[in-house]
Amino acid sequence: MEYDLLNIYKRFGASDKLAEYLEVFTYMFIISLIALLLWFVCRKVLQIFFHKVSMNTKSKFDDFLLKNKVPATLAFFPPLFLLTFLFKDTLAGYPLILEPILIFLEVMGAVITIIFVRRILNSLKDYLKTLSNFKDKPIDSYIQVIMIFVWFIGIMVIFSILSGKDIGAFLATLGALSAVILLIFKDTLLGFVASIQVTVNDIVRIGDWITMNSYNADGDVIEINLSTVKVQNFDKTITSIPTYKLVSDSFVNWRGMSESGGRRIKRALLIKVSSIKFLDNEQLSKLEKIERISDYINHRKEEIEKENREKGVNKTLLLNGRNMTNIGLFRHYALAYLKDHPEINQELTIMVRQLAPTSEGIPLEIYVFVKDKVWVNYERIMSDIFDHLLAAIPSFELECFEYGFEKKPPN
Repeated sequence: MEYDLLNIYKRFGASDKLAEYLEVFTYMFIISLIALLLWFVCRKVLQIFFHKVSMNTKSKFDDFLLKNKVPATLAFFPPLFLLTFLFKDTLAGYPLILEPILIFLEVMGAVITIIFVRRILNSLKDYLKTLSNFKDKPIDSYIQVIMIFVWFIGIMVIFSILSGKDIGAFLATLGALSAVILLIFKDTLLGFVASIQVTVNDIVRIGDWITMNSYNADGDVIEINLSTVKVQNFDKTITSIPTYKLVSDSFVNWRGMSESGGRRIKRALLIKVSSIKFLDNEQLSKLEKIERISDYINHRKEEIEKENREKGVNKTLLLNGRNMTNIGLFRHYALAYLKDHPEINQELTIMVRQLAPTSEGIPLEIYVFVKDKVWVNYERIMSDIFDHLLAAIPSFELECFEYGFEKKPPN
């Protein structure tokens, strides 16, 4: 056949040299067509094979192999081996043509191998994310670290193929350029170290609610990779935070609240100072009708009256001796109300405390934990609690502080 093709080209007027090259390129074209056909067949066969395997197995890993096009990548290897073998045989007498072709095929083999490993790792990543034990782990960071090493080795191999030099020579060169490399890949290296610290110290998991004011982040962590942590804010926007910032900067992780028995309410009512006063018997008799504090008022009244009698206190002036105040009774009422509330976790701290006076009044702080930690339900329960307490304040002849609504003294 070799002589037939050569003679055919000569009959068409080609010179001996040209006919020889035309014959070689014809063989190369035919071999390329055979390799293309082999790739097409391998691709179809592997697709069908992987599809049948995925249909007959319970594991989802083979489904992710199909999704990430692993069979399609695998189909490149048989044609690549065929091209290398046939070209070596066909072009043995043409080293100037054979050498660059073999180099090209070796480089393509290295690139396809890198892509193949990358798709395998992506499939593994997707599969691990479906397992309950790995859902909150930064799988992306681990995969990216492995891929950095794969790309590093792959690039070294490609440079070695193109230059014909040993890989050790490139590693020696990289050692001399280490300072430049560290500068270029500073963020990547910082992210790599930070991702290890985040994982080892369990600082953040996927699904955690975090707040980081410096990046306007307030939402759930949806992805942790080598360079960034993605947070889906509650307004559905996405904030990207450099991974190393989670180690160097401060942020709030609400995981402890999510795993605890309740979500905390810590909010104060501002009581107007001028509305605070001692209560006389008439006012106490009126407040005794409030069921939640009636027993407390009776008990305290007896205790105070007994002590005042024993000490001979002159009660013509209310200030003398021991007395009850309207803010003290309201504080006790608020505490009793919270202890009766079905949505408050009674096993955690329940406290109504008075804070230091401010220019805006006396802060009366409510400190409790709501059983329902879902944001919408939590806000509803908190609103209901403060609706009730705000409505109850006038019954104790107290007033809340408000700017611009101070009562003017009579003329």
